[in-house]
Order: sequence, then structure tokens, then C-alpha cells
Amino acid sequence: MSKNFLVTILIISTLFSCSLNDDGNSNLRLKTLPIKEAVVPAEFIFGQSYTLKVIYDLPSKCHSFHNLFYQYEGTSRVVAVNSIVNINSVCADTLIEKEYDFRVRVTQHEDYTFKFWKGKDDNDQDIFENILVPVLEP
Repeated sequence: MSKNFLVTILIISTLFSCSLNDDGNSNLRLKTLPIKEAVVPAEFIFGQSYTLKVIYDLPSKCHSFHNLFYQYEGTSRVVAVNSIVNINSVCADTLIEKEYDFRVRVTQHEDYTFKFWKGKDDNDQDIFENILVPVLEP
């Protein structure tokens, strides 16, 4: 599971490490950021939609939110934050806490497991916080 996540991140990083514009002089790179905290409901009701929140830090003003990485893995969802980094700007390393809300429509009867990416350990292995959300029938 985490191997699929790593492969996907590597593919995305490779794509974005190439030029993002036609002149070949891009100063932008994609960087995946860990999720500090996730706010999820205690339970879902099948067929309804819910707003979930992730809290993350931008490492500097050179970083900006790009998109939410949201990957299906069976009944699990892998979630991380992708940022764009301007690599040629000089920016102080000042953490900027941000929040991002996203909607989830409950389309499976099985419980959801959200795997929020927390970074990597000393062995360069992905670390996840797993949160199980039971699905109830209406």
C-alpha cells in the first residue's frame, strides 16, 4: 500500500521536476507535505457527504498549496498535501500553519480507513496515521 503511494509520489515528482512552462526555465518544484492533524467525523452514513479537514505546515513562504493527494486503495484512502516550491527564491524557514477542507461522499458500505501521510521515518519509510470511520446505513 505505501509502496503504491511512494511510486505515485515519485511519478508526480518526476513530472513536476520537469519544466512547468514552455521556456524550460521553471523555478517550481512539487513537494509532498505531512499532515499534522486530521479532523474527521466519528461515523459516516451511507450516501451522505461530509467535510473533512487536514492541518499542515508550509515550511516557508516559498511554499504554496498545490493540491490534495487523495488516492483510493480498496476501502482505504491515502491523503497528503502537495505543495509547489519556488526553489530560486530566498525564504526564511518559518512554519505557516494552514488548513484544507475537502468533501467525501460515502459510496461504500464498508468502513473507511483514512491513511494520513505523516512523513518518513529514519529508514525512509512512509509513516501514516490511520483513522477508521465506520459506515452506518441510513
